[in-house]
Amino acid sequence: MNKHSEKIRFFALGGQDEDGKNMMCLEIDDRIFVIEAGLKYPDQRESLGIEFIVQDFSYLVANKDRIEGIFITHGHDDVMGALPYLLESASANVYASPMVSKILHKQLRSMKITGSRIYTVKRHDTKKIGKHKVIFFPITHNFPSTYGLAISTSYGYIVYSGEFIMDYDDLTDDYRGDIRTLTTLGMEGVFLLLQESKGAERSGHTSPNHRIAPAFSKVLERNENKRIFVSVYSQSVYRLQEILNTCIKYNRRMFIYNKDLQEMLEYLKAVGYEVPSKYIVTEREFNNSMKDIVVIISSQGPVLFNMIHNIANNEDNLISMDDQDVICMASRVIAGTGKDFAAMENDIYKLNAELIVLGDQVINMHPSVEDLKMMLFILRPKYYIPVKGQYRQLYMNAELAMNMGYSPSNILILDNGQVAQFENGRLVSCRMEFDLKDVLVDGKKNWDMAGVVLKDRETLSTDGVIILAIGIDAKTKKIINGPDIQTRGLIYLKDAEYITKDVAKIMEETIENDVSNKKYDNMETRQAIRDKVSRYLLRQTAKRPMILPVIMEINT
Repeated sequence: MNKHSEKIRFFALGGQDEDGKNMMCLEIDDRIFVIEAGLKYPDQRESLGIEFIVQDFSYLVANKDRIEGIFITHGHDDVMGALPYLLESASANVYASPMVSKILHKQLRSMKITGSRIYTVKRHDTKKIGKHKVIFFPITHNFPSTYGLAISTSYGYIVYSGEFIMDYDDLTDDYRGDIRTLTTLGMEGVFLLLQESKGAERSGHTSPNHRIAPAFSKVLERNENKRIFVSVYSQSVYRLQEILNTCIKYNRRMFIYNKDLQEMLEYLKAVGYEVPSKYIVTEREFNNSMKDIVVIISSQGPVLFNMIHNIANNEDNLISMDDQDVICMASRVIAGTGKDFAAMENDIYKLNAELIVLGDQVINMHPSVEDLKMMLFILRPKYYIPVKGQYRQLYMNAELAMNMGYSPSNILILDNGQVAQFENGRLVSCRMEFDLKDVLVDGKKNWDMAGVVLKDRETLSTDGVIILAIGIDAKTKKIINGPDIQTRGLIYLKDAEYITKDVAKIMEETIENDVSNKKYDNMETRQAIRDKVSRYLLRQTAKRPMILPVIMEINT
Protein backbone atom coordinates (compact mmCIF):
# COMPACT_ATOMS: atom_id res chain seq x y z
CA MET A 1 0.00 0.00 0.00
CA ASN A 2 1.05 3.60 -0.55
CA LYS A 3 2.39 5.15 2.65
CA HIS A 4 1.36 8.78 2.21
CA SER A 5 -2.23 9.93 2.73
CA GLU A 6 -3.87 10.66 -0.57
CA LYS A 7 -6.80 12.88 -1.43
CA ILE A 8 -9.36 10.68 -3.19
CA ARG A 9 -12.25 11.90 -5.32
CA PHE A 10 -14.86 9.63 -6.89
CA PHE A 11 -17.55 10.67 -9.38
CA ALA A 12 -19.53 9.26 -12.29
CA LEU A 13 -19.93 10.99 -15.65
CA GLY A 14 -22.68 8.55 -16.60
CA GLY A 15 -24.57 5.46 -15.47
CA GLN A 16 -26.20 6.88 -12.32
CA ASP A 17 -30.00 7.02 -12.44
CA GLU A 18 -29.99 5.77 -16.03
CA ASP A 19 -29.59 2.57 -18.02
CA GLY A 20 -26.24 2.56 -19.85
CA LYS A 21 -23.67 5.30 -20.60
CA ASN A 22 -21.51 4.00 -17.75
CA MET A 23 -18.37 5.90 -16.80
CA MET A 24 -16.80 6.19 -13.36
CA CYS A 25 -13.77 8.32 -12.49
CA LEU A 26 -11.41 7.91 -9.57
CA GLU A 27 -8.92 10.68 -8.76
CA ILE A 28 -6.09 9.76 -6.42
CA ASP A 29 -4.13 12.96 -5.76
CA ASP A 30 -3.59 14.36 -9.26
CA ARG A 31 -4.04 11.12 -11.29
CA ILE A 32 -7.32 10.02 -12.88
CA PHE A 33 -8.40 6.40 -13.31
CA VAL A 34 -11.37 6.03 -15.68
CA ILE A 35 -13.50 2.90 -15.30
CA GLU A 36 -15.56 2.07 -18.40
CA ALA A 37 -16.81 4.32 -21.20
CA GLY A 38 -20.21 3.17 -22.41
CA LEU A 39 -23.08 4.51 -24.49
CA LYS A 40 -26.84 4.22 -24.18
CA TYR A 41 -29.67 4.09 -26.70
CA PRO A 42 -32.19 6.94 -26.59
CA ASP A 43 -35.90 6.69 -25.95
CA GLN A 44 -37.28 6.54 -29.48
CA ARG A 45 -40.11 8.94 -28.64
CA GLU A 46 -37.51 11.60 -27.90
CA SER A 47 -34.56 10.58 -30.06
CA LEU A 48 -35.53 12.50 -33.24
CA GLY A 49 -32.92 10.72 -35.35
CA ILE A 50 -30.27 10.33 -32.63
CA GLU A 51 -28.55 6.95 -32.76
CA PHE A 52 -27.04 6.84 -29.28
CA ILE A 53 -25.88 9.01 -26.38
CA VAL A 54 -22.43 9.34 -24.81
CA GLN A 55 -21.01 11.24 -21.85
CA ASP A 56 -19.95 14.85 -21.54
CA PHE A 57 -16.15 14.40 -21.75
CA SER A 58 -15.29 18.07 -21.07
CA TYR A 59 -13.56 17.44 -17.74
CA LEU A 60 -11.50 14.52 -19.03
CA VAL A 61 -10.47 16.39 -22.18
CA ALA A 62 -9.42 19.41 -20.11
CA ASN A 63 -7.39 17.11 -17.83
CA LYS A 64 -6.26 14.50 -20.36
CA ASP A 65 -2.63 14.74 -19.23
CA ARG A 66 -3.70 13.47 -15.80
CA ILE A 67 -5.46 10.32 -17.06
CA GLU A 68 -3.48 7.34 -15.76
CA GLY A 69 -5.55 4.75 -17.59
CA ILE A 70 -8.98 3.73 -18.88
CA PHE A 71 -10.23 0.30 -17.77
CA ILE A 72 -12.72 -1.56 -19.98
CA THR A 73 -14.01 -4.50 -17.94
CA HIS A 74 -15.81 -6.31 -20.79
CA GLY A 75 -17.06 -5.91 -24.34
CA HIS A 76 -20.62 -4.55 -24.09
CA ASP A 77 -21.70 -1.25 -25.61
CA ASP A 78 -22.85 0.13 -22.27
CA VAL A 79 -19.27 -0.05 -20.95
CA MET A 80 -17.09 0.45 -24.06
CA GLY A 81 -19.22 1.95 -26.86
CA ALA A 82 -18.22 5.56 -26.11
CA LEU A 83 -14.48 4.87 -25.84
CA PRO A 84 -13.55 5.80 -29.45
CA TYR A 85 -15.28 9.17 -29.05
CA LEU A 86 -13.33 9.86 -25.85
CA LEU A 87 -10.02 8.81 -27.40
CA GLU A 88 -10.60 11.16 -30.34
CA SER A 89 -10.13 14.07 -27.94
CA ALA A 90 -8.12 12.57 -25.08
CA SER A 91 -5.50 9.96 -25.90
CA ALA A 92 -4.82 7.58 -23.04
CA ASN A 93 -3.66 4.09 -22.11
CA VAL A 94 -6.50 1.54 -22.24
CA TYR A 95 -6.55 -1.74 -20.31
CA ALA A 96 -8.77 -4.52 -21.68
CA SER A 97 -9.06 -8.31 -21.90
CA PRO A 98 -7.67 -10.14 -24.99
CA MET A 99 -10.98 -10.37 -26.86
CA VAL A 100 -11.98 -6.79 -26.07
CA SER A 101 -8.53 -5.59 -27.15
CA LYS A 102 -9.01 -7.12 -30.60
CA ILE A 103 -12.43 -5.46 -30.96
CA LEU A 104 -11.07 -2.08 -29.85
CA HIS A 105 -8.10 -2.23 -32.22
CA LYS A 106 -10.49 -2.79 -35.11
CA GLN A 107 -12.81 0.04 -34.02
CA LEU A 108 -9.98 2.55 -33.64
CA ARG A 109 -8.51 1.60 -37.03
CA SER A 110 -11.88 1.99 -38.76
CA MET A 111 -12.39 5.43 -37.16
CA LYS A 112 -8.73 6.39 -37.82
CA ILE A 113 -8.08 7.22 -34.18
CA THR A 114 -4.43 7.18 -33.17
CA GLY A 115 -2.32 8.20 -30.18
CA SER A 116 -3.70 5.75 -27.61
CA ARG A 117 -2.21 2.43 -26.55
CA ILE A 118 -4.29 -0.63 -25.69
CA TYR A 119 -2.74 -2.94 -23.08
CA THR A 120 -4.04 -6.49 -22.95
CA VAL A 121 -4.61 -7.69 -19.40
CA LYS A 122 -5.46 -11.19 -18.28
CA ARG A 123 -7.55 -12.20 -15.34
CA HIS A 124 -5.45 -12.69 -12.20
CA ASP A 125 -3.00 -10.03 -13.48
CA THR A 126 -1.52 -7.52 -11.05
CA LYS A 127 0.08 -4.42 -12.55
CA LYS A 128 1.67 -1.27 -11.24
CA ILE A 129 -0.06 1.60 -13.03
CA GLY A 130 1.41 4.94 -12.05
CA LYS A 131 2.11 4.75 -8.33
CA HIS A 132 -0.65 2.26 -7.61
CA LYS A 133 -1.04 -1.50 -7.66
CA VAL A 134 -4.04 -2.60 -9.72
CA ILE A 135 -5.40 -6.13 -9.32
CA PHE A 136 -7.58 -7.58 -12.09
CA PHE A 137 -9.73 -10.33 -10.60
CA PRO A 138 -11.92 -12.78 -12.60
CA ILE A 139 -15.72 -12.59 -12.40
CA THR A 140 -18.54 -14.40 -14.19
CA HIS A 141 -20.50 -12.32 -16.70
CA ASN A 142 -21.96 -12.51 -20.21
CA PHE A 143 -18.63 -11.84 -21.92
CA PRO A 144 -15.39 -13.89 -21.84
CA SER A 145 -12.63 -12.77 -19.45
CA THR A 146 -14.67 -10.09 -17.71
CA TYR A 147 -12.82 -8.65 -14.74
CA GLY A 148 -13.34 -6.50 -11.67
CA LEU A 149 -10.49 -4.39 -10.34
CA ALA A 150 -8.94 -3.26 -7.11
CA ILE A 151 -6.73 -0.14 -6.89
CA SER A 152 -4.42 0.28 -3.91
CA THR A 153 -4.47 3.43 -1.75
CA SER A 154 -3.00 4.34 1.63
CA TYR A 155 -6.41 3.68 3.23
CA GLY A 156 -7.02 0.29 1.63
CA TYR A 157 -8.22 -0.95 -1.74
CA ILE A 158 -10.81 0.76 -3.88
CA VAL A 159 -12.70 -2.12 -5.47
CA TYR A 160 -15.08 -2.11 -8.43
CA SER A 161 -17.03 -5.37 -8.46
CA GLY A 162 -17.67 -5.33 -12.19
CA GLU A 163 -20.86 -6.80 -13.63
CA PHE A 164 -20.89 -10.25 -12.07
CA ILE A 165 -22.92 -13.20 -10.88
CA MET A 166 -22.01 -15.97 -8.44
CA ASP A 167 -22.05 -19.24 -10.40
CA TYR A 168 -20.52 -22.28 -8.73
CA ASP A 169 -20.76 -24.69 -11.67
CA ASP A 170 -17.69 -25.97 -13.47
CA LEU A 171 -17.33 -23.12 -15.92
CA THR A 172 -14.52 -22.65 -18.42
CA ASP A 173 -11.61 -20.41 -17.47
CA ASP A 174 -13.06 -17.54 -19.50
CA TYR A 175 -16.17 -17.38 -17.29
CA ARG A 176 -15.09 -18.74 -13.90
CA GLY A 177 -15.01 -16.23 -11.04
CA ASP A 178 -12.42 -16.22 -8.26
CA ILE A 179 -13.60 -15.92 -4.67
CA ARG A 180 -10.10 -16.48 -3.29
CA THR A 181 -8.81 -13.15 -4.60
CA LEU A 182 -11.88 -11.38 -3.19
CA THR A 183 -11.27 -13.00 0.20
CA THR A 184 -7.64 -11.84 0.15
CA LEU A 185 -8.72 -8.28 -0.68
CA GLY A 186 -11.20 -8.35 2.20
CA MET A 187 -8.50 -9.51 4.61
CA GLU A 188 -6.03 -6.84 3.45
CA GLY A 189 -8.64 -4.09 3.76
CA VAL A 190 -11.14 -2.45 1.40
CA PHE A 191 -11.68 1.27 1.80
CA LEU A 192 -14.35 1.79 -0.86
CA LEU A 193 -16.55 -0.68 -2.77
CA LEU A 194 -18.32 0.28 -5.98
CA GLN A 195 -20.99 -2.27 -6.84
CA GLU A 196 -23.49 -2.35 -9.69
CA SER A 197 -27.22 -2.13 -9.01
CA LYS A 198 -29.15 -3.41 -12.05
CA GLY A 199 -30.31 -6.56 -10.24
CA ALA A 200 -30.80 -5.02 -6.78
CA GLU A 201 -34.59 -5.39 -7.03
CA ARG A 202 -34.32 -9.15 -7.58
CA SER A 203 -34.29 -11.53 -4.63
CA GLY A 204 -32.10 -14.61 -4.36
CA HIS A 205 -29.14 -15.45 -6.58
CA THR A 206 -29.08 -14.85 -10.35
CA SER A 207 -27.70 -18.32 -11.11
CA PRO A 208 -28.99 -20.67 -12.43
CA ASN A 209 -31.88 -18.62 -13.82
CA HIS A 210 -29.58 -16.84 -16.29
CA ARG A 211 -29.20 -19.90 -18.52
CA ILE A 212 -31.15 -20.11 -21.76
CA ALA A 213 -29.92 -23.57 -22.83
CA PRO A 214 -32.68 -25.56 -21.02
CA ALA A 215 -35.47 -23.53 -22.64
CA PHE A 216 -33.82 -23.53 -26.08
CA SER A 217 -33.33 -27.31 -25.87
CA LYS A 218 -37.10 -27.73 -25.55
CA VAL A 219 -37.61 -25.60 -28.67
CA LEU A 220 -35.26 -27.84 -30.66
CA GLU A 221 -36.91 -31.01 -29.33
CA ARG A 222 -40.43 -29.86 -30.24
CA ASN A 223 -39.47 -28.62 -33.72
CA GLU A 224 -37.20 -31.34 -35.01
CA ASN A 225 -38.02 -30.89 -38.71
CA LYS A 226 -38.69 -27.15 -38.78
CA ARG A 227 -36.46 -24.22 -39.58
CA ILE A 228 -35.80 -22.16 -36.46
CA PHE A 229 -34.75 -18.51 -36.41
CA VAL A 230 -33.07 -17.45 -33.18
CA SER A 231 -32.04 -13.92 -32.23
CA VAL A 232 -29.22 -12.99 -29.88
CA TYR A 233 -27.37 -9.75 -29.16
CA SER A 234 -23.93 -10.02 -30.74
CA GLN A 235 -22.21 -8.92 -27.51
CA SER A 236 -24.11 -11.45 -25.33
CA VAL A 237 -21.34 -13.96 -25.87
CA TYR A 238 -22.24 -16.35 -23.03
CA ARG A 239 -25.77 -16.67 -24.43
CA LEU A 240 -24.46 -17.03 -27.97
CA GLN A 241 -22.21 -19.88 -26.87
CA GLU A 242 -25.16 -21.52 -25.10
CA ILE A 243 -27.11 -21.47 -28.39
CA LEU A 244 -24.19 -22.80 -30.40
CA ASN A 245 -23.50 -25.59 -27.91
CA THR A 246 -27.16 -26.58 -27.76
CA CYS A 247 -27.36 -26.82 -31.55
CA ILE A 248 -24.25 -29.02 -31.57
CA LYS A 249 -25.74 -31.20 -28.82
CA TYR A 250 -28.88 -31.79 -30.92
CA ASN A 251 -26.86 -32.19 -34.13
CA ARG A 252 -28.52 -29.19 -35.80
CA ARG A 253 -26.66 -27.32 -38.53
CA MET A 254 -26.53 -23.54 -38.24
CA PHE A 255 -26.58 -20.68 -40.73
CA ILE A 256 -24.82 -17.59 -39.39
CA TYR A 257 -26.91 -14.84 -40.96
CA ASN A 258 -24.89 -11.65 -40.54
CA LYS A 259 -21.27 -10.54 -40.62
CA ASP A 260 -21.28 -9.18 -37.05
CA LEU A 261 -21.83 -12.68 -35.76
CA GLN A 262 -19.28 -14.19 -38.12
CA GLU A 263 -16.72 -11.71 -36.77
CA MET A 264 -17.66 -12.61 -33.20
CA LEU A 265 -16.97 -16.27 -33.94
CA GLU A 266 -13.53 -15.26 -35.20
CA TYR A 267 -12.89 -13.33 -31.97
CA LEU A 268 -13.96 -16.39 -29.96
CA LYS A 269 -11.27 -18.44 -31.68
CA ALA A 270 -8.76 -16.15 -29.97
CA VAL A 271 -9.94 -17.45 -26.58
CA GLY A 272 -9.99 -21.08 -27.70
CA TYR A 273 -13.65 -21.57 -28.66
CA GLU A 274 -14.42 -22.84 -32.17
CA VAL A 275 -17.53 -24.41 -33.76
CA PRO A 276 -16.73 -27.49 -35.89
CA SER A 277 -17.15 -26.61 -39.58
CA LYS A 278 -19.59 -29.49 -40.20
CA TYR A 279 -22.22 -27.63 -38.19
CA ILE A 280 -21.95 -24.39 -40.18
CA VAL A 281 -23.94 -23.78 -43.39
CA THR A 282 -22.08 -21.23 -45.51
CA GLU A 283 -23.84 -18.55 -47.54
CA ARG A 284 -22.86 -20.38 -50.73
CA GLU A 285 -24.50 -23.60 -49.45
CA PHE A 286 -27.62 -21.93 -48.07
CA ASN A 287 -30.93 -21.72 -49.89
CA ASN A 288 -34.27 -20.54 -48.60
CA SER A 289 -35.96 -23.94 -48.98
CA MET A 290 -33.71 -25.59 -46.35
CA LYS A 291 -35.46 -26.99 -43.30
CA ASP A 292 -34.03 -28.59 -40.18
CA ILE A 293 -31.49 -25.78 -39.73
CA VAL A 294 -31.12 -23.01 -37.17
CA VAL A 295 -30.69 -19.49 -38.54
CA ILE A 296 -28.85 -17.36 -35.97
CA ILE A 297 -29.40 -13.61 -36.34
CA SER A 298 -27.35 -11.22 -34.28
CA SER A 299 -26.82 -7.48 -33.88
CA GLN A 300 -27.05 -4.77 -31.23
CA GLY A 301 -29.94 -2.65 -29.96
CA PRO A 302 -32.91 -1.87 -32.23
CA VAL A 303 -30.96 -2.98 -35.33
CA LEU A 304 -31.49 -6.63 -34.33
CA PHE A 305 -35.29 -6.38 -34.26
CA ASN A 306 -35.37 -4.31 -37.48
CA MET A 307 -33.30 -7.00 -39.19
CA ILE A 308 -35.78 -9.75 -38.27
CA HIS A 309 -38.66 -7.44 -39.18
CA ASN A 310 -37.26 -7.05 -42.71
CA ILE A 311 -36.98 -10.84 -43.11
CA ALA A 312 -40.58 -11.28 -41.93
CA ASN A 313 -41.72 -8.68 -44.50
CA ASN A 314 -39.86 -10.48 -47.31
CA GLU A 315 -37.56 -7.49 -47.74
CA ASP A 316 -34.33 -9.49 -47.53
CA ASN A 317 -32.58 -10.73 -50.68
CA LEU A 318 -31.24 -13.91 -49.09
CA ILE A 319 -33.93 -15.30 -46.85
CA SER A 320 -37.65 -14.99 -46.09
CA MET A 321 -40.00 -16.48 -43.50
CA ASP A 322 -43.17 -18.50 -43.93
CA ASP A 323 -45.88 -19.89 -41.64
CA GLN A 324 -43.90 -23.09 -41.04
CA ASP A 325 -40.99 -21.30 -39.41
CA VAL A 326 -40.36 -20.92 -35.68
CA ILE A 327 -38.95 -17.57 -34.54
CA CYS A 328 -37.21 -17.81 -31.18
CA MET A 329 -36.25 -14.54 -29.47
CA ALA A 330 -33.33 -15.26 -27.13
CA SER A 331 -32.65 -11.52 -26.73
CA ARG A 332 -34.42 -9.39 -24.13
CA VAL A 333 -36.11 -6.11 -24.98
CA ILE A 334 -33.71 -3.48 -23.61
CA ALA A 335 -34.19 0.25 -23.14
CA GLY A 336 -34.70 2.03 -26.46
CA THR A 337 -35.78 -1.09 -28.42
CA GLY A 338 -39.41 -1.61 -27.32
CA LYS A 339 -41.02 0.07 -30.32
CA ASP A 340 -38.91 -1.90 -32.82
CA PHE A 341 -39.67 -5.18 -31.05
CA ALA A 342 -43.42 -4.48 -31.06
CA ALA A 343 -43.41 -3.71 -34.82
CA MET A 344 -41.46 -6.89 -35.55
CA GLU A 345 -43.72 -8.99 -33.32
CA ASN A 346 -46.84 -7.61 -34.99
CA ASP A 347 -45.71 -8.59 -38.50
CA ILE A 348 -44.56 -12.05 -37.42
CA TYR A 349 -48.08 -12.72 -36.12
CA LYS A 350 -49.49 -11.48 -39.45
CA LEU A 351 -47.27 -14.06 -41.14
CA ASN A 352 -48.88 -16.74 -38.91
CA ALA A 353 -45.44 -18.04 -37.92
CA GLU A 354 -44.75 -19.28 -34.40
CA LEU A 355 -43.06 -16.74 -32.13
CA ILE A 356 -41.37 -17.89 -28.91
CA VAL A 357 -39.92 -15.21 -26.63
CA LEU A 358 -37.23 -16.95 -24.58
CA GLY A 359 -35.56 -13.74 -23.45
CA ASP A 360 -38.35 -13.15 -20.91
CA GLN A 361 -37.94 -16.64 -19.42
CA VAL A 362 -34.38 -16.05 -18.23
CA ILE A 363 -32.84 -13.19 -16.26
CA ASN A 364 -29.88 -11.06 -17.26
CA MET A 365 -26.43 -11.76 -15.90
CA HIS A 366 -26.31 -9.05 -13.26
CA PRO A 367 -26.05 -9.68 -9.50
CA SER A 368 -29.28 -10.23 -7.57
CA VAL A 369 -29.66 -9.39 -3.88
CA GLU A 370 -27.84 -12.45 -2.51
CA ASP A 371 -24.96 -11.98 -4.98
CA LEU A 372 -24.56 -8.36 -3.86
CA LYS A 373 -24.70 -9.35 -0.20
CA MET A 374 -22.05 -12.01 -0.71
CA MET A 375 -19.65 -9.49 -2.27
CA LEU A 376 -20.28 -7.09 0.64
CA PHE A 377 -19.82 -9.89 3.16
CA ILE A 378 -16.47 -10.97 1.68
CA LEU A 379 -14.95 -7.51 1.12
CA ARG A 380 -16.29 -5.65 4.22
CA PRO A 381 -15.61 -2.12 2.85
CA LYS A 382 -15.51 1.02 4.97
CA TYR A 383 -17.54 2.98 2.40
CA TYR A 384 -20.07 1.65 -0.08
CA ILE A 385 -21.25 3.34 -3.31
CA PRO A 386 -23.97 1.69 -5.42
CA VAL A 387 -23.35 2.41 -9.11
CA LYS A 388 -24.90 1.67 -12.50
CA GLY A 389 -28.69 1.69 -12.44
CA GLN A 390 -31.91 3.65 -12.14
CA TYR A 391 -32.33 5.56 -8.88
CA ARG A 392 -34.70 2.97 -7.40
CA GLN A 393 -32.04 0.30 -8.06
CA LEU A 394 -29.30 2.41 -6.45
CA TYR A 395 -31.59 2.96 -3.46
CA MET A 396 -32.38 -0.74 -3.05
CA ASN A 397 -28.68 -1.57 -3.32
CA ALA A 398 -27.98 0.92 -0.54
CA GLU A 399 -30.86 -0.46 1.53
CA LEU A 400 -29.54 -4.03 1.44
CA ALA A 401 -26.21 -2.73 2.76
CA MET A 402 -28.02 -1.01 5.64
CA ASN A 403 -29.86 -4.28 6.36
CA MET A 404 -26.44 -5.94 6.68
CA GLY A 405 -25.44 -3.44 9.39
CA TYR A 406 -23.62 -0.76 7.38
CA SER A 407 -24.08 2.78 8.68
CA PRO A 408 -26.10 5.12 6.41
CA SER A 409 -23.32 7.69 6.75
CA ASN A 410 -20.94 5.25 5.03
CA ILE A 411 -23.28 4.53 2.09
CA LEU A 412 -23.36 7.09 -0.73
CA ILE A 413 -25.93 7.35 -3.51
CA LEU A 414 -24.42 9.74 -6.05
CA ASP A 415 -25.84 11.44 -9.11
CA ASN A 416 -23.83 11.94 -12.29
CA GLY A 417 -21.43 14.82 -11.68
CA GLN A 418 -21.59 14.57 -7.87
CA VAL A 419 -18.16 14.20 -6.27
CA ALA A 420 -17.40 12.24 -3.10
CA GLN A 421 -14.11 13.49 -1.62
CA PHE A 422 -12.09 11.60 0.97
CA GLU A 423 -9.18 12.93 3.02
CA ASN A 424 -7.27 11.20 5.80
CA GLY A 425 -9.47 8.14 5.33
CA ARG A 426 -12.74 10.03 5.91
CA LEU A 427 -15.49 11.41 3.71
CA VAL A 428 -15.17 15.21 3.85
CA SER A 429 -17.62 16.36 1.17
CA CYS A 430 -20.18 15.08 -1.29
CA ARG A 431 -21.25 17.90 -3.58
CA MET A 432 -22.35 18.46 -7.16
CA GLU A 433 -19.41 19.81 -9.15
CA PHE A 434 -20.15 19.10 -12.82
CA ASP A 435 -23.01 20.44 -14.91
CA LEU A 436 -23.15 17.56 -17.39
CA LYS A 437 -24.97 17.51 -20.70
CA ASP A 438 -25.60 14.42 -22.79
CA VAL A 439 -23.71 14.26 -26.08
CA LEU A 440 -26.00 12.99 -28.83
CA VAL A 441 -24.40 10.97 -31.59
CA ASP A 442 -26.10 11.33 -34.94
CA GLY A 443 -24.33 9.07 -37.43
CA LYS A 444 -20.61 8.34 -37.25
CA LYS A 445 -19.11 11.82 -37.25
CA ASN A 446 -21.79 14.45 -36.57
CA TRP A 447 -21.86 13.79 -32.86
CA ASP A 448 -21.67 17.34 -31.52
CA MET A 449 -25.42 17.83 -31.60
CA ALA A 450 -26.85 20.96 -30.00
CA GLY A 451 -30.34 21.18 -28.53
CA VAL A 452 -31.39 23.52 -31.33
CA VAL A 453 -30.94 20.69 -33.84
CA LEU A 454 -33.38 18.49 -31.94
CA LYS A 455 -35.79 21.41 -31.63
CA ASP A 456 -35.68 21.90 -35.40
CA ARG A 457 -36.41 18.21 -35.95
CA GLU A 458 -39.33 18.39 -33.56
CA THR A 459 -40.68 21.47 -35.36
CA LEU A 460 -40.40 19.76 -38.75
CA SER A 461 -42.20 16.68 -37.44
CA THR A 462 -45.13 18.61 -35.93
CA ASP A 463 -45.56 21.99 -37.66
CA GLY A 464 -43.80 21.57 -41.00
CA VAL A 465 -41.74 24.04 -43.00
CA ILE A 466 -42.41 27.03 -45.27
CA ILE A 467 -39.79 28.27 -47.76
CA LEU A 468 -40.03 31.81 -49.18
CA ALA A 469 -37.78 32.65 -52.14
CA ILE A 470 -37.48 35.97 -53.96
CA GLY A 471 -35.04 37.54 -56.41
CA ILE A 472 -33.92 41.18 -56.26
CA ASP A 473 -31.57 43.32 -58.33
CA ALA A 474 -28.15 43.33 -56.63
CA LYS A 475 -27.69 47.09 -57.23
CA THR A 476 -31.14 48.66 -57.03
CA LYS A 477 -32.64 46.10 -54.61
CA LYS A 478 -35.84 46.08 -56.63
CA ILE A 479 -37.81 42.84 -56.82
CA ILE A 480 -37.32 41.19 -60.21
CA ASN A 481 -38.90 37.75 -59.67
CA GLY A 482 -40.99 35.93 -57.09
CA PRO A 483 -41.83 35.55 -54.34
CA ASP A 484 -42.22 31.79 -54.63
CA ILE A 485 -43.79 30.08 -51.60
CA GLN A 486 -43.43 26.34 -50.89
CA THR A 487 -44.81 24.54 -47.83
CA ARG A 488 -44.47 21.01 -46.53
CA GLY A 489 -46.43 19.60 -43.61
CA LEU A 490 -48.11 22.92 -42.77
CA ILE A 491 -51.35 23.46 -44.72
CA TYR A 492 -53.29 22.03 -47.66
CA LEU A 493 -52.73 24.79 -50.19
CA LYS A 494 -55.95 24.34 -52.19
CA ASP A 495 -57.93 25.16 -49.07
CA ALA A 496 -55.75 28.08 -47.98
CA GLU A 497 -54.31 29.88 -51.01
CA TYR A 498 -54.93 33.22 -49.31
CA ILE A 499 -52.25 32.33 -46.72
CA THR A 500 -49.49 31.99 -49.32
CA LYS A 501 -50.63 35.26 -50.96
CA ASP A 502 -50.51 37.07 -47.62
CA VAL A 503 -47.09 35.60 -46.80
CA ALA A 504 -45.77 36.71 -50.21
CA LYS A 505 -47.13 40.21 -49.60
CA ILE A 506 -45.43 40.37 -46.16
CA MET A 507 -42.13 39.41 -47.77
CA GLU A 508 -42.41 42.01 -50.54
CA GLU A 509 -43.45 44.82 -48.19
CA THR A 510 -40.65 44.09 -45.71
CA ILE A 511 -37.97 44.24 -48.42
CA GLU A 512 -39.43 47.41 -50.00
CA ASN A 513 -39.70 49.17 -46.61
CA ASP A 514 -36.11 48.31 -45.65
CA VAL A 515 -34.82 49.50 -49.03
CA SER A 516 -36.77 52.78 -48.92
CA ASN A 517 -35.61 53.44 -45.36
CA LYS A 518 -32.02 52.63 -46.39
CA LYS A 519 -31.65 49.91 -43.75
CA TYR A 520 -31.68 46.87 -46.03
CA ASP A 521 -29.29 44.11 -45.00
CA ASN A 522 -29.79 40.63 -46.41
CA MET A 523 -29.47 38.80 -43.10
CA GLU A 524 -31.39 41.33 -40.99
CA THR A 525 -34.17 41.65 -43.55
CA ARG A 526 -34.58 37.88 -43.72
CA GLN A 527 -34.84 37.81 -39.91
CA ALA A 528 -37.52 40.52 -40.02
CA ILE A 529 -39.45 38.51 -42.64
CA ARG A 530 -39.16 35.41 -40.47
CA ASP A 531 -40.54 37.22 -37.41
CA LYS A 532 -43.49 38.79 -39.25
CA VAL A 533 -44.43 35.61 -41.09
CA SER A 534 -44.15 33.59 -37.86
CA ARG A 535 -46.63 35.91 -36.07
CA TYR A 536 -49.02 35.83 -39.05
CA LEU A 537 -48.98 32.01 -39.33
CA LEU A 538 -49.48 31.59 -35.58
CA ARG A 539 -52.66 33.74 -35.81
CA GLN A 540 -53.95 31.93 -38.91
CA THR A 541 -52.97 28.30 -38.24
CA ALA A 542 -51.98 28.10 -34.53
CA LYS A 543 -48.71 26.51 -35.73
CA ARG A 544 -45.07 27.54 -35.54
CA PRO A 545 -43.48 26.05 -38.67
CA MET A 546 -39.83 26.34 -39.60
CA ILE A 547 -39.59 29.46 -41.80
CA LEU A 548 -36.77 29.71 -44.36
CA PRO A 549 -36.69 33.05 -46.23
CA VAL A 550 -34.29 33.19 -49.19
CA ILE A 551 -33.37 36.54 -50.82
CA MET A 552 -31.28 36.05 -53.96
CA GLU A 553 -29.40 39.16 -55.08
CA ILE A 554 -28.95 38.88 -58.85
CA ASN A 555 -26.46 40.85 -60.96
CA THR A 556 -28.45 42.03 -64.01
